[in-house]
Amino acid sequence: MDVLGLLAIFGLGAFELWAAIPAGMALQLHPVTIVVTTTLGAIAGIVLVTLAGERARVWLERWLSRAAGTNGQGRVARVWTRYGVVGLGLLSPLLVGAPIGTIVGMTLGAPMGRLLFWMSLGAALCSAGLTLIGMMGLMGWQSLGQ
Repeated sequence: MDVLGLLAIFGLGAFELWAAIPAGMALQLHPVTIVVTTTLGAIAGIVLVTLAGERARVWLERWLSRAAGTNGQGRVARVWTRYGVVGLGLLSPLLVGAPIGTIVGMTLGAPMGRLLFWMSLGAALCSAGLTLIGMMGLMGWQSLGQ
């Protein structure tokens, strides 16, 4: 197994699963290797954002206040009220990426332990699901060529 390829998949996973998983498939890595490497990369990104979070939190807080509006009834406020840290953790790795989701959670005051748990679980589930879908797509594509 190529160590540079694994490091690349890990690094991509820290930023965006949508890029890391196809790259792992292009490198012809085993699906379990793709899931584990991208998940670990995403968790590393989550932890890095958490450690460097204050500057990111301040920036995002300003951005969210404009997006949510001053009355707190904007889209972000409604989503947070409805789904909380669990919904954010499970959906954000898929929708906006784990680092951005972590910053959003920190900005909205999510308890750090719960945020890290749900973001990590969301990254693992999204990585597994996207890899499964990608591998099924490749198998279907290959079966068309026979």
